[in-house]
Order: sequence, then structure tokens, then C-alpha cells
Amino acid sequence: MARFPATERPLPDQIPWAVVWRALLPFALGYFMSYLFRAVNQVIAPDLIGELGLAPGELGRLTSAYLFTFMLFQLPLGILLDRFGPRLVQACLLVVAAAGALLFALAPDSWSLTLARGVLGLGLSGCLMSAFKANALWLPMSRVALGNSTTIAIGALGVVAATRPADWLAQAIGWRSMFELLAAATVAVALLILLSVPKRAHNPQGETLAGQLRVMSRVYADPVFWRVAPMVAAMSGTFIAVQTLWAGRWLADVAGHDRVAAADVLLWMAIGFVIGSLATGWIADRAQRHGLTIEAVVGGSFVLFALSQCLIILQAPVPPALPWILFGFAGQAGNLGYATLARHFGPATAGRAQSAANLLLFASAWGMQWGIGGILDFFPGATEGASAPDGYRWAFGTAFLLQIMALGWYLQVFRRKSPAE
Repeated sequence: MARFPATERPLPDQIPWAVVWRALLPFALGYFMSYLFRAVNQVIAPDLIGELGLAPGELGRLTSAYLFTFMLFQLPLGILLDRFGPRLVQACLLVVAAAGALLFALAPDSWSLTLARGVLGLGLSGCLMSAFKANALWLPMSRVALGNSTTIAIGALGVVAATRPADWLAQAIGWRSMFELLAAATVAVALLILLSVPKRAHNPQGETLAGQLRVMSRVYADPVFWRVAPMVAAMSGTFIAVQTLWAGRWLADVAGHDRVAAADVLLWMAIGFVIGSLATGWIADRAQRHGLTIEAVVGGSFVLFALSQCLIILQAPVPPALPWILFGFAGQAGNLGYATLARHFGPATAGRAQSAANLLLFASAWGMQWGIGGILDFFPGATEGASAPDGYRWAFGTAFLLQIMALGWYLQVFRRKSPAE
């Protein structure tokens, strides 16, 4: 069975190219597809509203169905990743995702679309955690934060693809045909993972299911987990909820952008996300080498994230793209908490610990994405499917307050740690 030669296994602080091309990049492409599907509804929302007459709450419900099933599968996902490895688990799940894309292309009404989005979320639920598990298996612990952020940056290119390119394709061939093409691309990535990644990339654990569940219970009982997970859920959950749907609606309802102009701003936000993912990983990598902490990087990034949200909530007189570029650049900093969990729990349990945090993250993202739509229903706009600016201020402001509370707890607890800890 194929495996990397021992000479190609990473030495301290070294990442061989064979590992990058055969074990890391295929999983990053899976995360690219995950983010593309997650964010594409923001550009086809006008089509869905026009064809089905959706209210903001209905749009939030069907879009957040992806996040709901994504969330539900995180616990079994962590167990499967640690038991069978990311290669087999991820390839199988991507086939499920392709089926969900086909169902979405054929769906005749909003509830059918909701079901199809749920199948998509299930099939794509393992993309990021499979990549993080592969990084924890193949990279030195000191480079995991860099590897994770690089994976996120490649995934962010999926957000780029979900802006102007997806809008152009949807208008050229129709959003249903576009989803049929995306289904075929998803199958291709599944085959790449199955054929490229070595079959024995790790040694499967010999635990029983009950034994693995006991390990999971210890993860949830660990105080370090509860120092990190609320911050990840609040910051990244808000970012996902807004980035993948409500940013586009804000640009239409508040900024008054047409479809093309909104897609342009979303493209700039996605570019900011790519740059921010790479920059944050590089800064975190350098910070650790110079004795600083990931917590300091998270706190510094939140300053920019908070500024972007204040500019949006207050409708500051700045170019409309500026706050969204800042939002994209700084919004993923909470994901650095996964590197803390990987370091604390070690490679053998990293999949379960990170998936446990991911469950809380996507529970937050699901609740916020649907909840924002529910709040907006109380502030109807002048046209069908639109909302008034006051609704966005209430919805985004509530999410901002939750972030401040979670980050305050995170930083306060780490300040209380003794030097021995």
C-alpha cells in the first residue's frame, strides 16, 4: 500500500513538498469546495427570491440548513477521522455532497432546497476537520498553525469563486445548471483524495466506539477546551453567518448595490479573507517563534474585526468595500484556537477535540444565520425580500456583543494562568 518514504517524513520545522502535494493539498481542495457551496447562496439569492418569493427568514432557514447538518455530524466526524483517517472519510463524504448538489439543482420549492442544503452540509462537514487532521498527522506541531491557516486561505479561494465567477456562471447557464457542474467537480475532488493520499497515512486507533466516546467526554470536560471553544464559536460563527449570506443582502438592502456591484464588493471581501488567512497564520507562526502567544494574535486581530463591524453597523461614511475587506481580513482569526487544541490534546485526539469545537462553531453560525433572518423579518424593506437598515443594525449589533463577551472570557482566563501553566 502506498505510503510516504521515511526520508520524506517531516523533520522538525521542515515540510517536504511530497507531503504538501500528496497529503495536504487534496484536502485543501475539498475545503475549497466546502466554502464555495457555503457562500454561493449570497450571489444566487436574487434568483431564489425572484423565483420562489422568499422572505429573509426563509432565505436564512434554507441557507442555514447547510450549517445545521454540518454541525450535527461534527461529533461522529471526529470519531471517524481518528478511527479511519481523513482519506477514506473525506472521499466518502464528498460523494454525499455531490448528491446534495444534484438535489439542489432539481429542487422545486423552498423546502426541497432546504433539504438539499442539508445534504450538502452533511457531505461537506468533514472538509476542514479532515484537512486539520492531516495537518496534525503530517506537520510538526510548531507548523500546524501555519498549515491550518494555509488550508483556510485555499478554502477562501472558494469564497472568491462564489462571488463574481459564480454570479457570471449563474447568469450565463442558470443557477440549476451551475449546481450540476459543481456536483461533477465535487466527485473529481473525492477521486483525487482517494487516489493521491496514501492509504496508510496514519495508524488507526484500536479503541472501541465506547472507548472513543469516553475520550470525547474527556475533551468536553477539559478546561482548556472551554477556554477556547466559546471564542471560536462567537467570532468564527458570526463571520461565517454574515460572510456566506447576509453580507450580500446588506449590500443590496442598505448600500443599495445592484447584483453586479454587490458581487464586486463580495469579491474584495473574499480577497481580504485570503490575504488575512495567510497573514494571520504567518504572524502566529512568527509570534510563537519569538515567545509570543496565539492569544495575543487573536486579540490583535479582533481589533480589526471589531472596527469593521462598527463601520458596518453605524453605516460610517467610508467606501462600501472598505469595512467588508477588513471583515474578511480579520474574521477568521478565531480559527487559530484550533492550533491551541491540537497542541494541547496531541495528534491522536486532535480530530475529536477540533471537531468538538467545530460543533459549537457551526451551532453558533447556524443559529446566527437563521436568527439574523428572523430579526430582519421584523424590519421589512420597500421591496419584496428586502429589509430596512435598522434591522441589520439590531441583528449585527447583537452578534457583535456576543463576540465581545466570549473574547473577554478567553483573554481573561489566559491572563490568569501562572507561568508554570
